[in-house]
Amino acid sequence: MMADPLNSPYPVPWEWINETHAKVSSNAGTGIRYYRSPSLVSTNGQYAAYSRIELQVQPELARCRVSSVMFVENLKTGELQTVAAASPLAESGMYASDDTDMSGTIAILVPVSWNQEGSRVLAREFEALFNSSDMSDYAVIWDKNDNYTYTVAPARSLYTHAVLLGWSQVCPGQVLFRAGHLGDRSWPLCAVDMTGQTVSVTQDKPLVFGTQASTDWIEPKTRF
Repeated sequence: MMADPLNSPYPVPWEWINETHAKVSSNAGTGIRYYRSPSLVSTNGQYAAYSRIELQVQPELARCRVSSVMFVENLKTGELQTVAAASPLAESGMYASDDTDMSGTIAILVPVSWNQEGSRVLAREFEALFNSSDMSDYAVIWDKNDNYTYTVAPARSLYTHAVLLGWSQVCPGQVLFRAGHLGDRSWPLCAVDMTGQTVSVTQDKPLVFGTQASTDWIEPKTRF
């Protein structure tokens, strides 16, 4: 079974989505289920980041909706900071009303890395439509110093699909992506800064920092 639609090094829980849809749709038909990512602890041990995935099940998989939110927990005080992406599907989903049809959309946040100082956390925002080749990654960066969330991606003129790889080694503080078009043999590397400014890079390698508390995603026994 497909591990990740973009073959990302930080896979979304694709198998859980398919298995949960099959189970719920065969019994109740519809319902809401949640999944929680492993916690990613900052390099200084002060914070942990994890995401919660919500699957709204419909009888047809193409009508389901997947959304998510990330939390940053202060491990000393227990205070929780909510982090949400400002990418197209995530942002429109936040403001969706009962009249807004968000069915068939996928917007999943996965914590990827802290920076070395433990002041910024980088997450993968995977966005897609069910039963479609429309899919790509965004980078979501929460900065604790200014309590601000940045959402960036490579300049759209360069690609149809982008895969987030981590922090750039060549361009410190920037995010490294591989971007290209379906069918292309080579997908060039590019680095993107907080404003979305995109530069091509070669011989770059992704940097990741932080410690995963476990490797297991968790399906809560109780509803959020």
